[in-house]
Formats: sequence, structure tokens, C-alpha cells
Amino acid sequence: MRPFVVILAMCVAVFTASLTPSPRLASAEIPKPEKFDETGFVKIFDGKTLDGWKISAKTGHSRTSKNKSGGKWVVEGSAIIGSQDEPGNGGIIITEKEYGDFEVALEMNNDDGPDSGLFLRSTDTGKCYQAMIDYHKGGNLMGIYGEGIGGKPHVRNFDFTKDVTEIKVPSGQPDGGFKCPLTAADWPNFWKPGEWNELRARIEGNPPKITTWIKGVKFMEYQDTEKRLGDKGGIALQVHGGGDYTKQFVRYRNIRVKELGKK
Repeated sequence: MRPFVVILAMCVAVFTASLTPSPRLASAEIPKPEKFDETGFVKIFDGKTLDGWKISAKTGHSRTSKNKSGGKWVVEGSAIIGSQDEPGNGGIIITEKEYGDFEVALEMNNDDGPDSGLFLRSTDTGKCYQAMIDYHKGGNLMGIYGEGIGGKPHVRNFDFTKDVTEIKVPSGQPDGGFKCPLTAADWPNFWKPGEWNELRARIEGNPPKITTWIKGVKFMEYQDTEKRLGDKGGIALQVHGGGDYTKQFVRYRNIRVKELGKK
């Protein structure tokens, strides 16, 4: 009987251990979203037309067309829908108005695959501070990247792994001193692909301080140390060049901006 009891005890111990979460996967409490003052925000997309916006084929993402077209941008279902207009050819759609210090918010529901971005103080050639929407394997949301200005800065605090349903914390890139507010285990409970989710970015000063949020949770705060761009620029959305993303789409709606320092 003793050998049987020992074996039974070992089996129970192994089964019990299998029910204990691994420390590496332990989750923490998901931060509560901030409450934002929506006073002063103005819609810059009317949900029906592209009035106030222009497509630019002047970026490096439009080289496939020899910079003759800047991707395909249409309005459907009260959203701006973007894709490559031919395999490998992307571009940006940018506001006609330029902004200095501002906060911009929008909702996104992109396909897993296309590389996109929210461009802050952008030129029509795509030079900007990018709030990243690299919505694909190895990508990131709401890190900061110096698009067209030498890739500086480049700070983020997590990376997507096999797809956008999983993340790795920390990122393989520097985090600029701002740690990811979520654990990798919490991401699936926080982010639901296929749903409309709010992204938000604020840029102030020059050299700028840039802050970003995902679903109301602050994900990045970075103070640059160099003046890399002018004090004003457009707000732009991107479809990256390369590959074939003619049948996968980026989708943005409820786009609004608040100019800071104005009464």
C-alpha cells in the first residue's frame, strides 16, 4: 500500500502544480482609463467626405507608383478606409490645416497586417513624429517614431508577437523611460481585435513632449531633446508601402482635435 500511496501523492502534487499560474504569466490589475475633458475638441472628419483632407503621394511609401498616387482612401460606413492602391504602393492622407500644440483622438479598427501610423506635425512628404500603429507581427501601438527624420526618436514599451492578440513586454526597443502599463498576460483582456478602440496622442512644445494613450490608458510619455521639425504640421494617417496590402485595410473614425493653449 505504501508505494501506491506515494505514487498517488506525487500525482496529486503534479496536478496541483499544473493549476498554479506561472509567475512569468501572472497578470496585474488592468489600469483604469483616464477621464478626458472633451471641451474644445473639434471634429476634423465629417464621416461623409474627405473635405479638409488631401492624399499625398510625396512620401517614400508611394515609390511603386513613382509618386503618382498615395494609396487608396475612401469613406465607407462613417470611416476613412485606407489601403494600397496597387501592390506595394501606399501613402498618407493629411489634413489641409496645420497644427502646433494639440491633442488628437480617433477610433481605429484595422486589419491585422497593414502598417499604419498617426502622424503628428507632418509634412506632405511624411516627415513627422509618428504615434505608431504598426498593427502586425513584431509591431507596436502608440510608441513614438521619427518618420522621415532618421528614425529618431524610436521608443516603445511592448512588441506584438505572433499577431496582434499577444505582446511581449518589454520591447526590443528602448522604452524612453516609460514602462508598459500592462503585463503580457493582461493584453488579451484589454485589447479586442475587430472592435473599434480609441487611440489618443498629444504633442506640446518644440522639442516636443509627446504623450499617447490606448483606450484611455497612458502608454507613452516622451520628451524629445532635439528640434527635428517645424512648430506646426498636419495630422496624417498612413498606409505603408511594400508587400501587398490591396485587400487589407486600415479604418479610422470619430477623428477630433483640440488645439492647446487656445481659449
